[in-house]
Amino acid sequence: MTRRRTPLVALFGADAVSLVGNAMALVAIPWFVLQETGRPALAGLVGFFTFLPPIVAGLLGGALVDRLGFRSASVLSDVASGAAVVAIPLLHVTVGLQLPVLYALVFLGALLDAPGATARRSLLPDVAELAGMRIERATGIREAIQRGSLLVGAPLAGVLIASLGAVNVLWLNAGSFLVSAALVGAAVPAALRHQADDGAGRYLAQLASGIRFVYHDRLVRAVLLTVLLTNFLDAPLTPVLMPVFASEAFGSAVSLGVVLGTFGGFALLSSLVFGVVGHRLPRRRTFVLAFMAASLPYVALSTLPSLPVTLVIAAWWGVAAGPLNPVLGVVAYERVPPHMRGRVFGVGMAGSYAAIPLGALLGGVVVEAVGIQTTLLGIGLCYLAVTGFGLVNPAFREMDALRAGGAPQQSG
Repeated sequence: MTRRRTPLVALFGADAVSLVGNAMALVAIPWFVLQETGRPALAGLVGFFTFLPPIVAGLLGGALVDRLGFRSASVLSDVASGAAVVAIPLLHVTVGLQLPVLYALVFLGALLDAPGATARRSLLPDVAELAGMRIERATGIREAIQRGSLLVGAPLAGVLIASLGAVNVLWLNAGSFLVSAALVGAAVPAALRHQADDGAGRYLAQLASGIRFVYHDRLVRAVLLTVLLTNFLDAPLTPVLMPVFASEAFGSAVSLGVVLGTFGGFALLSSLVFGVVGHRLPRRRTFVLAFMAASLPYVALSTLPSLPVTLVIAAWWGVAAGPLNPVLGVVAYERVPPHMRGRVFGVGMAGSYAAIPLGALLGGVVVEAVGIQTTLLGIGLCYLAVTGFGLVNPAFREMDALRAGGAPQQSG
């Protein structure tokens, strides 16, 4: 088969541009709220309204992604989400921006963005096959792009916040959605394979089939529960914990951007290394030990270390986080039938995000009640307990078992 690399490059480019824009927004919006109000709890609401929509859109939108087609869903989602985001700086420079309106637009933008993320993830195995690239390598590169977006977006946001103001950074975020839509629309084929569908034309039947798939797969259930709990613990990190930590320890948005960028850079490197050697590594051991290692930075940051020490901690964190999503991505692509990717990945997104809004909201409340140091220490200890259970969870052993035909045997 003749290799065609352009669709894969375009897909990677679309992910890179949109994720850099989102990384900038994740720094700029909480910083704006924190500086305007001085309230960590109100900054935490940004995280709440950012991560609540993917639960709804993931659960209900996955079947729509399958019905519309992966390319069309990606383009439409980007255009709609970009329109919601551009309204934030537009209102700020015209009639003024009130916090309730800001929260509503953050919610709408995230709601419209989620189906696009699901669609681009669903496209990856097909465009990788078209390019003749091993799925482990393609998944590692995609994760490196996601991690690398923080390397570029966070420091850039810190510099632009200092020079332009936090809200004005969102002009670039809105533009990134349009670039992403153009890349996918112009370079990715509309239909890479025939997507034979069960229950075609019946939306509720398609939605139910995705839920059943997740429910009956023991490994998927175990992973989803673990990720749900760790996402709950991680939820306040970017919108609350790191802005408060940087404000108390360094007093600078630039320092916050450098710390987050260091994390992103080392996570990018770790993901790229996985892309090269990941097919040789034991998946369960790599996943569980990396997850456990990712708990230690919370404990270390609770001492409010100096900036050089914080950068070392961020580097460790990035190395530990790098293999996590690539391992899960490879396992998911092996187990989920191609025509069900949208709905199954959507249900998975909804499940993994289910506790994030509450975690982001509670994070701000807890920081106000007990302080940043105690909050970081408590989260780190809980994180270690949750991830360490993976060492004895029998379902995780299935990570190392390749399923013929790309789908698991299911009970029930």
